[in-house]
Amino acid sequence: MDELDAIVVGAGFAGLAMLQRLRELGLAARVFESGSGIGGTWFWNRYPGARCDIESLEYSYQFSDELQQEWEWTERYATQPEILSYLEHVADRFDLRRDIELDARVRSATWDDARGRWTVETASGVRASARFCILATGCLSSPNEPRFPGLDAFAGPVLHTGRWPQGGVGFAGQRVGLVGTGSSALQALPLVAAEAEHVFVFQRTATYSVPAHNHPLDPELQRRVKADYTGLRQRAAQMLTGFDTRPSEKLALSVDAAERRAEYEDRWARGGLPFLSAYADLLLSREANETAADFVRGKIREIVRDPGLADALSPRQAIGCKRLCVDSGYYDAFNRPNVTLVDVARAPIEAVTRRGLRTSERAYELDALILATGFDAMTGAMLRIDVRGRDGLPLARKWAEGPRTYLGLATAGFPNLFTITGPGSPSVLSNMVPSIEQHVRWIGECLAYLGHHGLRRIEASAVAEDAWVGHVNDVAGLTIFPSCNSWYLGANVPGKPRVFMPYLGVPTYAQRCDEVTGKGYEGFALAP
Repeated sequence: MDELDAIVVGAGFAGLAMLQRLRELGLAARVFESGSGIGGTWFWNRYPGARCDIESLEYSYQFSDELQQEWEWTERYATQPEILSYLEHVADRFDLRRDIELDARVRSATWDDARGRWTVETASGVRASARFCILATGCLSSPNEPRFPGLDAFAGPVLHTGRWPQGGVGFAGQRVGLVGTGSSALQALPLVAAEAEHVFVFQRTATYSVPAHNHPLDPELQRRVKADYTGLRQRAAQMLTGFDTRPSEKLALSVDAAERRAEYEDRWARGGLPFLSAYADLLLSREANETAADFVRGKIREIVRDPGLADALSPRQAIGCKRLCVDSGYYDAFNRPNVTLVDVARAPIEAVTRRGLRTSERAYELDALILATGFDAMTGAMLRIDVRGRDGLPLARKWAEGPRTYLGLATAGFPNLFTITGPGSPSVLSNMVPSIEQHVRWIGECLAYLGHHGLRRIEASAVAEDAWVGHVNDVAGLTIFPSCNSWYLGANVPGKPRVFMPYLGVPTYAQRCDEVTGKGYEGFALAP
């Protein structure tokens, strides 16, 4: 069994950056990756139209200025193939592949208190030991697979958007069922509908989406950004979500209706997630939020020609309490004669049959079934590993009523275990790549501190953890986020505890992490 300084689980954005930092510290490390290639989320999500909803110039690493300068993005919002190419370039440029083991799904990670080491075992029986175990498993990497009766009997292909075949799939002449109306469904529908004979979209909850207005990147814009990349990154780090959303300090209800509409029109015309930053109170006040929600519902009515269909596609919940989507032609796809919306909130799916799908109202004959049902977010990938801490405590048991962490970086009872963008950190409410790098820097500084002071262990205290969990919940309670059933709360996974998992506020969070470090890792127990 190999003896290492650190083991990293996952070779996506987080795993690659962590490996590079461990190398810089002179530590012996290995990455175990379940896929046959690197990339994490961007390796598995190959469905038609898969694209990032953060602009490419910001959804990228900043640990190397040379990397920032040399890589040329081609579009405002990068596609999955381009992001995967970028990550492969990073792995090659920094010679990371020699310490990455592919096709190595981690089955268990067990803490040995006497030795002060973690033992990690893969599904194929490979074992390795390390002082530190770092879970870089990703927030959206464990597919949420619905348990429809009869699913295994379906004669055609059953495709989950989070586990799309590498060779691609053709739908020419086929009747396709698309289950779900989240981000992946919104991106996939226009492309699938352009090819298929007919697409039936099975919707439980209508989704808010704003246009991407994607386009090729202007070389001059890219040149200007690269000339002041440091400035862009510094400004973004002071934004609530860690990327440039053009935030306003105005309150929606402090201006008149005409001014509000002009601002919303301007944001709609520019496209993208900055729509929700039009006013400072959209995530805090339901009354203010309704002004933005009503504007988007009006846009849906403008785009979708059938009034009844437009109404069915218009959400009723607060805008932003579920992940706001960014699309390229989603609502317009429902103007096509070969796209049919099926309301499964009114007529639930009862079963999948050999020839299709049956709701409580009727049967639909299908040749292919696409499950765009999202992920067991934030905790799913970690809890699929049998992680056992002190005294054999299973992580799954400790988190049975919801995840408990200190800063989203560590959890009491699990020494020398770190989680990158874990629950209790900004993660999915932020630009993931800078949030990942902030965690990688923090972990790297922590390991360097331990080494310099001759310390072998670090563990979050239960008191600090309780206080942080309470703080995360208090912050969420000030917002509209807990007002609807979203994957932020685990509501999309049957039986999952309803706990709001991410932390809102990148600058506040980063400041708290720095304070913990500055006070000799306040809230952690350190031991030689």
